[in-house]
Amino acid sequence: MREYLLEREQWLPADLEAVFEFFSEAANLAFLTPPWLDLVVHTPLPVEKREGLCLDYTIRLLRLPLRWRTRFTSWDPPAGFVDVQERGPYALWEHTHRFRPLGDGVLMSDVVRYALPLGPLGRLAHALAVRALLAAIFDYRARRIRERFG
Repeated sequence: MREYLLEREQWLPADLEAVFEFFSEAANLAFLTPPWLDLVVHTPLPVEKREGLCLDYTIRLLRLPLRWRTRFTSWDPPAGFVDVQERGPYALWEHTHRFRPLGDGVLMSDVVRYALPLGPLGRLAHALAVRALLAAIFDYRARRIRERFG
């Protein structure tokens, strides 16, 4: 299984606790997700994010609904948290969110370790579409975070 790494950093002119609190609200997942993914959260909200919590949702890719279940495997306020796909389209998905004070704001970093199923077909899909799709999703997310925290 070939693993890939997506890394992003974004500086926010905001308070560390306020940034972590925003990411602690499961309802903000909809704010951060591009509308073209048609996110539907199945876990009743509001829910307090914490280690061990699972969120169930559906996204649509190429009009196909994809069920996804995320488990929070680490919860370390306000430094960060880790969520792992338990059910979904990836063979591996581990998203580490880190927040640290930097100057008059917060440096937010995302590190996603992921792998696709289907061996050579997964590698081809990554090269042809998945890498660009993830970049577009994280670009959208960065814009929305800038809107929220200026």
